[in-house]
Amino acid sequence: QILYLKPPWTLANLLKCYKKHWMAVFGYVVPRSLLSTIECLSKHLYADKPFDSSTVRILLQESKKLLHAFSSRSDYNGVLPQAYAEVTKLCETFGEVRAALVEQDLSEDIMVLSENAACEKMEATTPNLQSTEEKELHPSFHVAQENRRQEIWSVLEGVWNTMNLYSIELFQKLDPSAVTMAAKASFEEAFLGLQKLLAAVKDIREGIGR
Repeated sequence: QILYLKPPWTLANLLKCYKKHWMAVFGYVVPRSLLSTIECLSKHLYADKPFDSSTVRILLQESKKLLHAFSSRSDYNGVLPQAYAEVTKLCETFGEVRAALVEQDLSEDIMVLSENAACEKMEATTPNLQSTEEKELHPSFHVAQENRRQEIWSVLEGVWNTMNLYSIELFQKLDPSAVTMAAKASFEEAFLGLQKLLAAVKDIREGIGR
């Protein structure tokens, strides 16, 4: 009579019911911190964009975490162990696919490196036929590469400094006499720093792939 949404439920309905009744009902059955798992599943499963491999891995892990938590209450007539086994099987399959793709990428990288080595050897044994225009491109290319390195370093340094200040704040809460706080870093700053780091690492990975 008091349910937010009445059965029959879709998965979207269930996730909404979880969130609506979390504090009053489900938070007494499983750890309340698992609300973040519900929000993660709800956010990604019903987003209007395709999944990437990282998102799939996160969704599988969060699903396993939720099923495992509810297993401490009941096996729900055998349904829960079956669901857990299926998700675990998906995780293993996904891991195998990712491993195969990584192996394929490594093989392609080895082939590219071999081709590059052959090209370099050929260039070393042939006359230098570069035009003046091509030679003029090299300095700007090196400058761009150096600027990119500095940009990556700046992002990493910013993340380190922000997380360091955030850690100092936590330690100060535990023992005010142990650390003198120089500046205060907000959680938002730490989060933005990590987002920049993720973007930088993605660019590096794509560059290696090319």
